[in-house]
Amino acid sequence: MNHLLDKIRAGQVFYNLSPAELVEHALKNGEGTLTDTGAFACDTGKFTGRAPKDRYIVQDAMTAEKVWWGSVNQAFSPEKFDLLLEKMLKFAEGKTLYVRDAYAGADEAYRFNIKVIGTQAYHNLFAYNMFLRPSKEKIANFHEDFTIFVLPDFQANPSADGTGNPNFVILNFTQKLVIIGGTSYTGETKKSVFSALNFLLPTQHDVFPMHCSANMGEQNDTAIFFGLSGTGKTTLSADPNRYLIGDDEHGWTEKGVFNFEGGCYAKAINLSKENEPDIFRSIRFGAIVENTRYFAGTRTIDYADNSVTDNTRVSYPIYHIDKIAQPSVGGLPKNIFFLTCDSFGILPPISKLTAGQAMFHFISGYTAKVAGTEVGVKEPVPTFSACFGAPFMPLHPTQYAEMLGKRMKQHQVDVWLINTGWTGGKYGTGKRMKLGWTRAMITAALNGELAKVAFEAHPFFGVLVPQSCPNVPADLLNPRDTWANKNEYDEQANHLAGLFLENFDDFKSFANDEIMAGAPSVLADIGRASSRDKKRYE
Repeated sequence: MNHLLDKIRAGQVFYNLSPAELVEHALKNGEGTLTDTGAFACDTGKFTGRAPKDRYIVQDAMTAEKVWWGSVNQAFSPEKFDLLLEKMLKFAEGKTLYVRDAYAGADEAYRFNIKVIGTQAYHNLFAYNMFLRPSKEKIANFHEDFTIFVLPDFQANPSADGTGNPNFVILNFTQKLVIIGGTSYTGETKKSVFSALNFLLPTQHDVFPMHCSANMGEQNDTAIFFGLSGTGKTTLSADPNRYLIGDDEHGWTEKGVFNFEGGCYAKAINLSKENEPDIFRSIRFGAIVENTRYFAGTRTIDYADNSVTDNTRVSYPIYHIDKIAQPSVGGLPKNIFFLTCDSFGILPPISKLTAGQAMFHFISGYTAKVAGTEVGVKEPVPTFSACFGAPFMPLHPTQYAEMLGKRMKQHQVDVWLINTGWTGGKYGTGKRMKLGWTRAMITAALNGELAKVAFEAHPFFGVLVPQSCPNVPADLLNPRDTWANKNEYDEQANHLAGLFLENFDDFKSFANDEIMAGAPSVLADIGRASSRDKKRYE
């Protein structure tokens, strides 16, 4: 299509303003305030999280046979898209626009040029923070591969426009365009680009896209952290002893791992200098803090205040972190960590997976949606999200799982399941796993210290549980030992195993014997957790 900007009869258009200029504009526009650290604080209005039920993909010749259609990827007609776009263009007439040219993809061989167009200055600053920043020379000859058009104040008419609600995110791969309206939540812009790459990279370049964070040691040993929002990807990848590659979105090529983005988008609820020093120090001028509140009479953020949402967020460019990989590219992974926030308190805090278990758990993508991450979520809700990111995966999960399995075996990667959720009981009874213990377990895995300890198979999930770990209480490692009522643990474990198997019904028709051997077991007699009582999933 022609350049979208050529179709907009805007008032003023500001191109690629610096962070300082954008902050000035945002303050002048009344979009927020400055904190005592110089960060920009704002509210995102009605939407303080993503609205995945309002995301669509245009169904046309390019996508009809490739996209995994259904509740995750909802089809939208090309005709309705064109009509809605025309309404947005009309709405933008005479308005001030902010335009950002940026890259997605730190590996130049797989880089996409993106153009972000919108009406809010701080949204443009968000795009500066979150995507890769071209030099002035590159911008002079910039040609976009994909455009993101964001009008937070524009609302669709569902009955006429074909959307479910006034807010919407619609991807059109043929026109290389995403349109977003009715929401000021900046995460929609970020995830729309991720969704586009999750379609384009596998189909055009055989690059495995991953919803993960990644860091790298001194020996170029890369570690990958898969997990949904709230499981600890950003926090755990910000390791002062390792180089941060990125906190959320990456691609895996034959040569290594590269970051899609140029910044971090971290949860800020209960943030502290002691627990997360790198993130805490990053909240300075140029950073954006969303939906937080100040201590009374000050401009100091009260990170414990969840009066707006539990999904308070901070966006900052990756160079706010002291120890980063430059460029944001790492070698081939040595360790993969699947992060889950288990609200049942059943899964071990760390366990090692076979290849079959790894593929099973990757396809399952189990966690608990934590409060505030999505609209309407008030407390942890057990959920399964294929590939630890189903809302952003246009292709069938099996395609991504096959790419992971191939690379795991080819490079002999160790895969670990990490429970950052509850221990000693389920949500409401037990306690959340301490961050320091989780860090110690991951460090032990990265350093090879867990290769020296004894392991035991979990009676329900079959994963290998280390019986000791440096700097971690031994009685924490076997989750059943942390429960006062062992029978209650067994019942809950049996229940959770059943949820895994029920969820996998949608995928078992394609699963081979290796994957099925990685499935958990339901016990015929919960009172006797021995191997002869296991009822295998068939």
